[in-house]
Amino acid sequence: MNQKKLEPLPAGLLDRARAARRVLVLTGAGMSAESGVPTFRDESAGLWARYSPEAMATEEGWRADPELVWAWYLWRIGIVNSTSPNAGHEALARWAGLIGGNLALQSLEIVTQNIDDLHERAGSGVLAHLHGRLDRFHCIDCGLPGQPDLSMASSDPTLRVTPSSCESCGGDLRPSIVFFGEPLAEADIDASVAAAQQADLTLVVGTSSIVYPAAALPGVAMRSGSFVAEINPEPTDLDCDLHWCTTAAVGLPQLVDQLART
Repeated sequence: MNQKKLEPLPAGLLDRARAARRVLVLTGAGMSAESGVPTFRDESAGLWARYSPEAMATEEGWRADPELVWAWYLWRIGIVNSTSPNAGHEALARWAGLIGGNLALQSLEIVTQNIDDLHERAGSGVLAHLHGRLDRFHCIDCGLPGQPDLSMASSDPTLRVTPSSCESCGGDLRPSIVFFGEPLAEADIDASVAAAQQADLTLVVGTSSIVYPAAALPGVAMRSGSFVAEINPEPTDLDCDLHWCTTAAVGLPQLVDQLART
């Protein structure tokens, strides 16, 4: 299998990054995949071959078989806990650390579709986790937050594990992620749109740009005057000013290394 040659750092992107005051970085599954987190539809995730997404990622699926679905999420939590931030995550944290230096940079905001905490573990603040977080939990009935027993987090996903109960009402504690059919948090959407409207430079990293409403944010940024660059090994249908054929873990360190020398 021939590996596609990755493009060098585009001068146009470097110039824009040097001049940008407000940077918005939109990240997707491809960024976490470089740390070893299976993408949502990745065959390596295993259970998609045996169960439909509707069975494993909806409230109806949870209520139909909570022991099976909770075991699957415990397995995913175990996978995420066994991974580490990659060079792309670390580069974004370093870039934010350049605020107040020789660059024009005043803010760097991250909006992610990923439900893991790899950005945070690398040292970045995240403006919005649009699809929720796998490391936070709430009651499926009353909605109050809670902390379940995670001792089985590295278990075989085919096992059945009884979910922990809410201390308030006795309902199941479920991950605070957005199941299919559930709305995204309005505060996260509002904050993300505001960041897109204010950004001078918008990077779209490791995402297919087909899942809405996240896929609409680059267009919001572009209409507001932002320079939009896609960082992805393969171009998507995203309408952008520049496509850089590279991955997050390869390209972002190159970019930040150059910026740090400014």
